[in-house]
Amino acid sequence: MSRIDELFAFLARSVSPFHAVDAVCAKLDAAGYLRLQEKDAWDIRPGGKYYVTRNGSAVAAFALPEEPFAGFLITASHSDSPTFKLKPVSQWKNAGYTMLDVEGYGGMLCSTWLDRPLGIAGRVMVEEEGSLRSRAVCLDPLRVVIPNLAIHMDRTANDGKSWKMQTDMAPLYGGPDAADLTGALAKAAGVQPEQVVSSELYLYNPQPGQRVGAEGEYLCAPRLDDLECAFGTLTGLLEARPQGNVNVFAMLDNEEVGSGTKQGADSNFLAGVLERVCLAAGRGRDGYFAALASSMMLSADNAHAVHPGYPGKSDPVTVTRMNEGVVIKAHAGQKYTTDAVSAALVRSIAKRAGVPVQWFVNHSDVRGGSTLGNLSTTQAAINTVDIGLAQLAMHSCMETAGAKDVDALCELSRAFYSTRLRCEGDGSWKIG
Repeated sequence: MSRIDELFAFLARSVSPFHAVDAVCAKLDAAGYLRLQEKDAWDIRPGGKYYVTRNGSAVAAFALPEEPFAGFLITASHSDSPTFKLKPVSQWKNAGYTMLDVEGYGGMLCSTWLDRPLGIAGRVMVEEEGSLRSRAVCLDPLRVVIPNLAIHMDRTANDGKSWKMQTDMAPLYGGPDAADLTGALAKAAGVQPEQVVSSELYLYNPQPGQRVGAEGEYLCAPRLDDLECAFGTLTGLLEARPQGNVNVFAMLDNEEVGSGTKQGADSNFLAGVLERVCLAAGRGRDGYFAALASSMMLSADNAHAVHPGYPGKSDPVTVTRMNEGVVIKAHAGQKYTTDAVSAALVRSIAKRAGVPVQWFVNHSDVRGGSTLGNLSTTQAAINTVDIGLAQLAMHSCMETAGAKDVDALCELSRAFYSTRLRCEGDGSWKIG
């Protein structure tokens, strides 16, 4: 199976952050990684491979070298994508239909979600044998739709439109006597309806990824931002062997809504994992801070390619294109963490691996987005570079990216994790 086919399979399975973590954990299990629990004391050994989850929607995996380690080589991506979240009491009747009450999660392109079959997935909490347990659920083959208003009833629809979440984006669930959603949740979780205590449910696009273009040079798929980066960095982790550093893969949650949760980049999850590795290895607190000073992180989140219809929205000097390699992102206001040191390190590693790289900067008069790197570094001060893959229609229900770039990120990640990196002093590094 090609890497693109593997990516499409990963995207198809990762219909919610909880399912994305399950998909990552399955790959880690198959590669011999051992699962740890945050609530337990950690017994980790040189040469060991481990992972831990938080909230079922964030995961951190690490592989230790056989010899004493200098620091950490980290990649960080995120599991969530812009979508619509069902409210706790979601079913309501209107004009002889049963509708779902939803609110926006993240900054989605609303129009792209209209008039297409949509699935429902997430997690439920069930009461079982005196305990409350979490279950990732996908209500397949159940589908809903957010119907557009016909052009005959809104002659200005093609002249530009603003969307009201409460009314315009309400999904059609069924007829006036549609079954309660709790029954479908219980069936998906393998329990009785009375065992379902609570749920977190999201809409998702079930359309599979496809290659498009005259020569199949582009990819169209849902959730490319940011599961494409999660897939590429995880592939690199699994294909590399540690070289004097601890290799760390992190996929965090809630980036699309600011990362300010216990499982987000602005939490202590990643920093806590790094510290516990140092403490379990007998390094102590001083050793932990010394290890951070000799560490590097790739904050991996996709970037905007120049749009053929709107080139004026992109920087006129630095033009970012699909299929031209991994993107290094820079921003004067520190929306991205890249500086001269981290850029030099990633460019040197990419050059040694024969991986093409390019730059992304915002048009100086156009406000850009942000990512998780600058938030992660407030919890653990690590030399960080923001990277990603170029794509079009970011935050659309169906996004477009370059087919060649999948291999580029996989190869860069493998080279990064295979590098013997040493900090020789502030601003001075040795790449071996």
